[in-house]
Amino acid sequence: MTTMGVARPDQGAYMLRTAAMDAGRAYKEELLRLLDPRPGQTVLDVGCGPGTDLPALAERVGPEGLVIGVDRDPAMLTEARRRAEGLPRVEVRRGDAHALPVTPGSVDRAKTDRVLLHVDDPAAALASLHTATRPGAVVGLVEPDWETLIVDAPDIGTSRAFTRFVVEDTVRNPTVGRALGRLAAQAGFTVDTVHATTPVLRDAETADFTLGLGRNLERAVAAGRIEVERARRWFAGLSEGPFQASFTLFTVLARR
Repeated sequence: MTTMGVARPDQGAYMLRTAAMDAGRAYKEELLRLLDPRPGQTVLDVGCGPGTDLPALAERVGPEGLVIGVDRDPAMLTEARRRAEGLPRVEVRRGDAHALPVTPGSVDRAKTDRVLLHVDDPAAALASLHTATRPGAVVGLVEPDWETLIVDAPDIGTSRAFTRFVVEDTVRNPTVGRALGRLAAQAGFTVDTVHATTPVLRDAETADFTLGLGRNLERAVAAGRIEVERARRWFAGLSEGPFQASFTLFTVLARR
């Protein structure tokens, strides 16, 4: 089957482009507002990726504070260190969310942003985060719920089959967003707020890039989950008229 969508993007480029979208900027600005990092504090960015959020965090804590970005991907770490060049008191460390490379009880603010959907054990990662934070610390957690992914198309059956494939075959923890509050409480945090938003994508090309419409559709066909000609018609039809896709993004604010 020929490629229906764009080639799989570089992960760093994917994260940067997603953050730059209107919906990406909106929820990140809200997360930063809720997290409220203050001068002199130590802030931990778990799964910092290419360092998208490190400059904004560094600006908030100032030269007397400390920002620690943690990731396990060497390519991400390289880009994060490049983006952190010249920023005072920013450290980028290689490490795993399940065993964070920070002194226990040393963190005042911490965030995870679309990280727990990828980890082996979200509960263990949150337990590690609880260990890293000091009493009174504030944590912000953001995760999608991919079971809520809706792609508008005349062929609703194929849209449903596509979402089922994404949930069952492509994401390790596809519904972790809806469980964030429960998991945070079980890890020992006190949950202050649980907020759900619905990012709406209206451009088919952008949605293909960020949601992997073409890539995942090809994989679904290869796995025998969607018939090839039906998949071709569904994908081709997405760009023929007004496009719309949406999903639910959960944000949890909690305290140690």
